[in-house]
Amino acid sequence: MADLLITGATVIAMDAARRILPDAAIAVADGTILAVGPRAEVEAAHPAPTRIDATGKVAIPGLIDAHAHAGHGLIKTMAMDDGDAWEDLCGRVYTTGSTPDFWYAEARLAALERLRFGVTTGVSLLGGGDTIMRTDDPAYGDAHCTGVAEVGTRSVVAVGPTRAPHPLTYADGGADPHPVTFDTQVATCETLLDRWHGRGTLSIALLYPVLRDEHEARMTPADYADAGAQAARVADMARAASVVFTQDGHQGGSVRRARALGLLGSNALLSHAVDLHDDEQAMLAETGTAVAHNPSAVASVLGRCPAVELMDRGVTVALGSDATAPDRSGDMFRHMQQAMHYHRRHFRDPSVLPPGQALEMATVHGARALGMEDSIGSLEPGKAADIVLVDMARPHLYPPNMPLHRLVCFANGNDVDTVILGGEVLLQDGRPTRVSAEAILADAAREAEAMIDRTGAGAALDVPPGWSALP
Repeated sequence: MADLLITGATVIAMDAARRILPDAAIAVADGTILAVGPRAEVEAAHPAPTRIDATGKVAIPGLIDAHAHAGHGLIKTMAMDDGDAWEDLCGRVYTTGSTPDFWYAEARLAALERLRFGVTTGVSLLGGGDTIMRTDDPAYGDAHCTGVAEVGTRSVVAVGPTRAPHPLTYADGGADPHPVTFDTQVATCETLLDRWHGRGTLSIALLYPVLRDEHEARMTPADYADAGAQAARVADMARAASVVFTQDGHQGGSVRRARALGLLGSNALLSHAVDLHDDEQAMLAETGTAVAHNPSAVASVLGRCPAVELMDRGVTVALGSDATAPDRSGDMFRHMQQAMHYHRRHFRDPSVLPPGQALEMATVHGARALGMEDSIGSLEPGKAADIVLVDMARPHLYPPNMPLHRLVCFANGNDVDTVILGGEVLLQDGRPTRVSAEAILADAAREAEAMIDRTGAGAALDVPPGWSALP
């Protein structure tokens, strides 16, 4: 017998047959999917005490965001007109200007945003800027993981050391500045891995910052050699623990460096990957390395990720938001639409990256990139019941034909009505069921103001809107 029966939906299953089933039903028991099929068939075989009438809605697997940043949610838009100032602000906040309360408040805000937009699984790097991670002490990662767990979404929390040279000065909210070594950061990662990986909906991934030409040019030979050895050590740790190894900010030339260091492989996920050389694209295919494509990111303005070409070579390319900074949200519908237009403009061909392929990038490809394809990414028996219901009875989604095309080309995160994760209804009628949205927003506002006061970053709020010149 099922626990939950969802009836009347148009189901876009994303299974191997890529079925689109009108007037279908999904039966759920013990957090997993029992059956997906025609409504009458599933209803007769799987009665359930709890039913959801999903007539007029489309059911899709929970969306997957393959690359985003924890911490950014309380800094977005600040200093957004100056990339260097933005990175400097991130560096200050993530080393000295933040406290565990900051990370807890931001985690709940970001998880709530994901939930509201139907993103049931996402990668969150514990920091950002030039890959400055808050890994001087486990308290910050603990606070983040606690916040996400309360909201209930699945999160792959990526932690790792900063790039050599070390030590780097850290402080808790500006108090007691002290040097932090590579070994201390590694120990923090090991603690978080032991404490949180596989606990509830939380997973831990490991990272080391990308090594590009610019880094070798400005580092001493000894420091660059240290960085390479450290990157290899962290990648080995990830393989030994059977977790994802990720890097943020690959571009032409850096994949060659990663290959030489032994960083590529089936557990590796490289973000951005713009302007890759032909041999680097081949390396990704040969090693089974996945790519997180972030079409809305600044990196995709300054260069181009050859996502279409990589997929043609058999590379798994997942979709990422790079959220939420400085100008992008966690709305994966937005990023699917951006991806389609981005590559169509490049090829000057409106048939490139059709809607079905864009949805694959945000579901099944994301699951494969994270090593989770056996449990999430599609609606089929045996997989986790991560189900999103999108309300199609809206002017911009009507008339009710061609559901996949209308969903991918016209929907936005606010059209999400219901989110079920592991069989638990976490969002109903657009409202979270476990947590208070109002309390999360109030906490986020309070912690953002406290961070601005601690860092003296008030000037970063004064960003000109960029009005055109008036006569």
